[in-house]
Amino acid sequence: MPAISRLRRLHLHWLSRPRNDRRIYRAACWQQAREILELGIGTGRRTLRMIEAATEHLSPGEIHYIGIDLFESRDSTNIPGLGLKAAYQRLKTTGVRVQLVPGDPCTALAGIANTLTKVDLMVVSALVDQAALARAWFYVPRILHAESQIFLEEVRFGGKSAFRAISVEEVAWLAAKSRVVRRAA
Repeated sequence: MPAISRLRRLHLHWLSRPRNDRRIYRAACWQQAREILELGIGTGRRTLRMIEAATEHLSPGEIHYIGIDLFESRDSTNIPGLGLKAAYQRLKTTGVRVQLVPGDPCTALAGIANTLTKVDLMVVSALVDQAALARAWFYVPRILHAESQIFLEEVRFGGKSAFRAISVEEVAWLAAKSRVVRRAA
């Protein structure tokens, strides 16, 4: 590996900003994530870095990235993000297979859950609508495998966000909880 790529990897894994994204980059690299699902792309900066980290050990053609976001449907209260066309153009330059699905997490996952293969890395942004996310957990267990890594971004005291790793078992619990909510509705 050339020295410049070692420096870049060092920067991504241990020195990049924002600090809380470093766990995601390390997971994408060390897990050798072939299937990456991200709920809430935002500006796409984390997405590009995550894909860069995943290509440390895999060729871009081996990686499938699925991004679910509101894109143009964002209202003015949301933090600005990419439109669908701009996101696709930016991500296509990475060489990975890109699948972008517009909509809230529940609606989008309901439409594609049966077509997804086993997801290695799932990242959920804090910007995602929490009510839609609560209903979306129902679809998540069928797309995961035992070694899947799931990171949920949470806003903590003082407005700072941090990623929390959640287990496949916790996802199953969240899915069961959403099933009860669905029946009650």
